[in-house]
Amino acid sequence: MALLMEHQLRQLPADRQVETRPFLEAVSHLPMFFDCLGSTIFAPIKADISGNITKIKAVYDTDPVRFKTLQQILEAEREMYGEAWPRVGATLALMWLKRGLKFIQVLLQSLVDCERDENNPNLIRFNVTKAYDVSLKRYHGWLVQQLFKAALFAAPYKADFLKALSKGRDVKEEECFDKIRKFLVNFSATVDTIYEMYYKLNADLDYKV
Repeated sequence: MALLMEHQLRQLPADRQVETRPFLEAVSHLPMFFDCLGSTIFAPIKADISGNITKIKAVYDTDPVRFKTLQQILEAEREMYGEAWPRVGATLALMWLKRGLKFIQVLLQSLVDCERDENNPNLIRFNVTKAYDVSLKRYHGWLVQQLFKAALFAAPYKADFLKALSKGRDVKEEECFDKIRKFLVNFSATVDTIYEMYYKLNADLDYKV
């Protein structure tokens, strides 16, 4: 569980503005989450998250004061790019990043809610499928969806996944779940806020890759 707990997202302030620098610092450690799923087929999602974090950081670094929050980045780019927005810049990168973060959010929440396939209760295949269906499936074409289905057969046992999250330490399941719940408090609030921001700004794009 150390993988998650060592780099938690901050609690959101009253105005629900997401500060860019601490957000990027926290999520930059999350691509390693996909190593815990055990299959190299998850590598494209991992690479996509890493790449989008890099793109957002590149924009932030050009003017940290102007781009102090994620909301300020989107609003500034809307003015900068005009009709090309939101299919450009950090706005596009954050759009895809939030979907990868949603995958992690739904997967972890499904686990701690004890959702499972009763025929295979020790596998996390059910939880991974739910996370994919909620966050990414609608944006993936047929080929990518087939690759994901293949990855499901390599999904690890729940105990192995939790051990990987704990960096190889043997831990009790309920102890792990307790830490996941704590991690999800700020993580879910931040992801949900980013989704709300895209909805309010009409910045989400619905196309397949």
